[in-house]
Amino acid sequence: MTSLALIKALQIYGIATVIAFLVAALIKVMVWVTGRLEQPATVKAQPSNVTSATSVAPAPATAPAPATHPGIPEEDVAAIFAAIFAAIGPHHILHIGHASSTWTSQGRAEHHTSHSGLHRPRH
Repeated sequence: MTSLALIKALQIYGIATVIAFLVAALIKVMVWVTGRLEQPATVKAQPSNVTSATSVAPAPATAPAPATHPGIPEEDVAAIFAAIFAAIGPHHILHIGHASSTWTSQGRAEHHTSHSGLHRPRH
């Protein structure tokens, strides 16, 4: 009886493993396909005439551009920041430090007294 249950459990484990690998492979293929579909758009955006790009004088040193992730349009980043600003509003961090520890000491005291055998009523 236990051997049948063990065989059944191993079969279920094997099927779950195969399904997990198939899903992982499917996700990998989908990422590869979407990467290939987006690749021609980035190739078209690059300048085709390299000599004219090198003959232009270099731009004066300015402030560094904000870090962006490749493939994420700047309009999307701006829209996300605008939504966050609309939801939260303007704010400034005034102080970063440890919070008051009174709630931790009170919680610790409650926890320790909960283990005692004698419970006294609180006044």
